[in-house]
Amino acid sequence: TLTHSAMTTSLLKVILLGDGGVGKSSIMNRYVTNKFDAHLFHTIGVEFLNKDLEVDGHQVTLQIWDTAGQERFRSLRTPFYRGSDCCLLTYSVDDNQSFLNLGNWKKEFIYYADVKEPEKFPFVILGNKVDVTERQVSTEEAQRWCQENGDYPYYETSAKDATNVAQAFEEAVRRVLAMDERTDHLIPTDTVKLHRKPRSAATCCS
Repeated sequence: TLTHSAMTTSLLKVILLGDGGVGKSSIMNRYVTNKFDAHLFHTIGVEFLNKDLEVDGHQVTLQIWDTAGQERFRSLRTPFYRGSDCCLLTYSVDDNQSFLNLGNWKKEFIYYADVKEPEKFPFVILGNKVDVTERQVSTEEAQRWCQENGDYPYYETSAKDATNVAQAFEEAVRRVLAMDERTDHLIPTDTVKLHRKPRSAATCCS
């Protein structure tokens, strides 16, 4: 087995998106610091925290970006979408509008992150605040949305009592690592093709 120092650590950028007030900052803080503050202020712009973990034998540093959900902060948050390896689309189970807006968040992310193959990009869906008594969105509705929009993994979370928070981030890591394993095999052949085409084009035109 490898010693800890010999293992390579991947830096993965994951970003939390969703309406203001659904609990994105609380989810990040619960995961990274294992604390919950019921009186968090709304995020302005973006913030990020790092968390080291091991998933299926891979050492990973997760750089978790938390974004402002309010519409007026759009220009502050969107420049930070680029380079994201995974996007956690978050709504609150006690707020139907935040659920209905998931599609808009997905579109905004794909556009500003300049995602080349949206159908292959790893999204994970979080239905937060499952600790509340009055739900507006059923588990079945959310699962149906996930299936119809890209077969995304779905987690019902509670930042307040820590339900499924770690599991959701670990699933995000697994999705990214699975993507990396697939694309690693493609790189050599693609590189050869890219270098050959322009040359042949140049010779035929001269």
